[in-house]
Amino acid sequence: MGAPRTEPAFHSIEAHAFALRAILSNDPPRWRLLALARSLDLPDCWIGAGFVRNAVWDHLHGRPPAAPPGDVDVAWFDPGRAHPSEDKALEAALRGLEPGVDWSVKNQARMHRRNGDAPYASAVDAMRHWPETATAVAVRRTAQDSCEIAAPFGLDDLFRLVLRPTPGFAGERHGAFLARVQAKGWLAAWPKLRMKPR
Repeated sequence: MGAPRTEPAFHSIEAHAFALRAILSNDPPRWRLLALARSLDLPDCWIGAGFVRNAVWDHLHGRPPAAPPGDVDVAWFDPGRAHPSEDKALEAALRGLEPGVDWSVKNQARMHRRNGDAPYASAVDAMRHWPETATAVAVRRTAQDSCEIAAPFGLDDLFRLVLRPTPGFAGERHGAFLARVQAKGWLAAWPKLRMKPR
């Protein structure tokens, strides 16, 4: 027997992206919510965080698709519409389309102020400042009925069930990362998860 074959680095990226699209497209409630978010026709608009993360973790734990998390995080980016009232109006519009969902809409063009960061350049740039690598994944449904993925830290941690802080939460803010993991109860809810050091 020869040495084990080493797969090219892109293989896992493509395989994970394919798997993520399959998980979401085979989850009718989530697939529909992606279509509703797209119907708002917002610039640089994604659904991310627990909407994606929990779906993958459930799948990897052998669980059937569950209802989306308590809130569905819609991230978009438009510096010209950065007043909180814009987000509130969009949340109301989405509640009109799907009343049973707790929509959370945030224009990332203003979120740097709340987070104490320099201004973000895009919604995906803002995701680099989210606490966990597995949370910093977002998706959007395209007009061609496909699923586009944004993952500034890749998909490996998400699919390997790794809880790792993003660079912004690996230093002085590491305590906030640890407190968040504890408060969310993720390790109990998904026992295959593994914590990784900074």
